[in-house]
Amino acid sequence: HRIVKEHPSSIVAVMGCYSQISPEEVTGITGVDLVVGTQGRRDLFEYLNNIQKHTHAVNAVQTFEHGMDYEELPLLVNESRARAMLKIQDGCSQFCSYCIVPYARGRSKSLPPDEVIRRLEGLNRNGYREVVLTGIHIGCYGLDLTPATRLSDLLVKIRDEAPVRRIRISSIEPRELTDDIIRLVGSSDIFCNHFHIPLQSGDDQILKRMHRPYDQNFFRQLVLKLNKTIPGIAIGVDVLVGFPGETEAAFDNTYALIKELPVTYLHVFPYSPRQGTPASGYPDQVPAPVVKKRCQRLRALGNIKRANFYMDHIGKCMEVLVEGKRDPSTGWLKGITDNYIPLIFEGDDCLKEQFFRVRYDQVLPDRPIRAIPC
Repeated sequence: HRIVKEHPSSIVAVMGCYSQISPEEVTGITGVDLVVGTQGRRDLFEYLNNIQKHTHAVNAVQTFEHGMDYEELPLLVNESRARAMLKIQDGCSQFCSYCIVPYARGRSKSLPPDEVIRRLEGLNRNGYREVVLTGIHIGCYGLDLTPATRLSDLLVKIRDEAPVRRIRISSIEPRELTDDIIRLVGSSDIFCNHFHIPLQSGDDQILKRMHRPYDQNFFRQLVLKLNKTIPGIAIGVDVLVGFPGETEAAFDNTYALIKELPVTYLHVFPYSPRQGTPASGYPDQVPAPVVKKRCQRLRALGNIKRANFYMDHIGKCMEVLVEGKRDPSTGWLKGITDNYIPLIFEGDDCLKEQFFRVRYDQVLPDRPIRAIPC
């Protein structure tokens, strides 16, 4: 509404998940000229070249069909040429009871392995030293392709061809973090010692209501295996707080599970009902003040976990990828280790966007972690 008001003579196009889920609502907004969902975005300029200001918006939202190909879009990269994001998969076929993503993004679709390698090589030529492999449901990578393949097969191909110096894997579902992937990451320097795993709840009954395909014991054994197999690994965890029916006892089960496990940091989200999902109609919604209090408790626990992880690495030499911009508060160089520890240190600009070995001696609360060359 603000953009329409501030730019009345412009053609206004709305794209993405909101359009895909509620195209009629978006086309009804006065001043909107074009509505595109989560498919057909690569045709945006063709749409724009053929559109004029209309009284009613043109609805170009496509319905999802079985076997739709992965929609390739131009690479999106960070301003710093140290690190880039490469999306290798889109969509989700899991249908958790709280999640709107399968309805907004469709079924899982994958970028073919040879194309993944080609894009990684291109990023490397353009100066990127680390690439984060991303997706909506990355653990399902390749199952839709012909012939079908797996994420572990892609990682083997990346290891063997080494198209870029360092690879980081984004969020991956617990059941899809297989022994093959764990062994690959633990045995090859190209992969970062870092996994981010959605837990969502540590209570078995809540996990069932969420339609999550594991229980708390499976998650416990997975984290313990990772910690034992890959020394120094960073393990991030997603937690969804206040899901309908989450009693105080259920929340306590989540808190206790996280407290006992060697996880590194938490991403804590309050549950928010999404219209059209099964959970939005569940009757036992948790009051907002209760959800807020529980989130605060978990975030405090996450801060303790993160600080303890940092303390465990004091005095160790680690390789850091130096970013292209300096720390604004100190003017020092900054970067991230492969196990996701942010560090700052003194150095010349020639170190930017390069790998450099450092160690740190002290962790101070609410301050950047300072390191020195090894």
